[in-house]
Amino acid sequence: MQKQILKISIRNVLAFTAKYHKFSAFLCGMLLATALPPFYQLWAAFIALSVGVYICAQKDKLCSLAAIGYWFGFGYFAVGFYWIGNALLVDIERTGWLYPITLVLNGAFFGIFTIFPFMLTKFSKSIFLKILLLASGWCLSEWFRGFFLTGFPWNPVSSVLALSPNLLQTMVWWGTYGLSLIAVIIFAWPALLLNKANYKTLALSFLAPLALVVLWEHGAFVIAHRPKISHGKAIMVRLVQPSIPQSLKWDKEALEQNLKEYIDLSHGLDSTHIDFTLWGETAVPYDLTYDLDKVRRIRSSAPRYGYLISGFVRYEPDGNKYKPFNSLGVINRSGSVVAVYDKSHLVPFGEYIPLRQYLPEWIKPVANTISEFGRGIQYETIKIDRYPEFAPLICYEIIFSDEIIRKDNKPKWAVVLTNDGWYGVSAGPYQHLVAAQMRAVEEGISIVRSANSGISAVINPYGEITAQIPLNERGFLDAMIKPDEARKTLFGFCGNYIPLTMSCLILLFAVLLSRIKIKRRNF
Repeated sequence: MQKQILKISIRNVLAFTAKYHKFSAFLCGMLLATALPPFYQLWAAFIALSVGVYICAQKDKLCSLAAIGYWFGFGYFAVGFYWIGNALLVDIERTGWLYPITLVLNGAFFGIFTIFPFMLTKFSKSIFLKILLLASGWCLSEWFRGFFLTGFPWNPVSSVLALSPNLLQTMVWWGTYGLSLIAVIIFAWPALLLNKANYKTLALSFLAPLALVVLWEHGAFVIAHRPKISHGKAIMVRLVQPSIPQSLKWDKEALEQNLKEYIDLSHGLDSTHIDFTLWGETAVPYDLTYDLDKVRRIRSSAPRYGYLISGFVRYEPDGNKYKPFNSLGVINRSGSVVAVYDKSHLVPFGEYIPLRQYLPEWIKPVANTISEFGRGIQYETIKIDRYPEFAPLICYEIIFSDEIIRKDNKPKWAVVLTNDGWYGVSAGPYQHLVAAQMRAVEEGISIVRSANSGISAVINPYGEITAQIPLNERGFLDAMIKPDEARKTLFGFCGNYIPLTMSCLILLFAVLLSRIKIKRRNF
């Protein structure tokens, strides 16, 4: 009797999802967002994507599938990017009212990117092939989102597997987007059971959790059997995290005190064993290339026999005004700025306005409050005497798969300076840290991350966090990195050609197999 009631209940729920397909897709998208870092509700990913495929199977019209995809993406990105609105709460009296509007705009815009994967499911009647079509389309869509309007590839679905470095190790083959393809197949697989419940589909549905176990065990084996590096120079870094509230970060009256916070923490212990002291993005709000007084003031923060790496704001003449650059500088103990890197991948609507010249006149006064930052050269490396060269990165440059380091003369480690103070205690800083872990695995390099309010961390080439300062905690941390632990990866050599080829081949396979089935049926 109870089994019969359960069957009827499940049947009624599935009938509801099919009838109200837009609303159901919206709920599924929101549910999938709960599987993202730092929540990792993997059960939600299974339900969200499986039900999403089931809903598609109940609809035949392309416009209905497009609507399912859009509302699924609306829910996913509105919830997954909720933390972006926290930047408006820094000055809550003036901009706090915009918070709910930001949620809607995030969902409304980014939801467009999930239309294509769901529309692809029309090309087959088979649930199995629909899963493959959705997965390949999702991979291509994430890749496209990574460069459209300079790109914002935050929260790829593969990041739900960052629950453990074990689950990330296959990224050495196919990278972030390839793992997203695999993840969608795994989490959508139980749709076989939803579509037709019998002992065969029940048995097949167990392949999904089994695939996760295989990923986990493979990763555990790789990490446990990593080569032991006994040669090469170890580098000692001091991560400085003053956790300055964003409301005070650019307060003119607080600038000097903020700088003093960095200096005091840098002097926390003897630094004779330190090679590099790291400060966060724009830690110094002055141009160190000509403000010699400020350079003299901070030079003592450099280790006695090493260097200070800090973010600062640099300016260059641009006609009758000055153009700012979001920069990283390397300063030695004597106060010389020995290397400078200018951020190359700028944040749209934060560091520049896309298509500013084409904006209507009525919005230009608002747009003009956002400065037009200068753009640096991508894939630069910095070489300091006695140390292996490193890749300098600033803020969200780390989120771009296959775009953080040069392929020729590849560096063995990278330095990331950031400031996640805009987003408070939210999922944003944790997701940003996960992006750095994923880049470390893809490229097989160590990554050192210094953030104003956290999370500052040292990450090895296997994506393991070997040292960190928690979010919003004030302090400093001395940690070791071993650049010679760097490993060569297939993805590091071939890049996103691998996941794109995988997606196209699977897409072609699914379409051809579907056509063969139709011909046999007609015959």
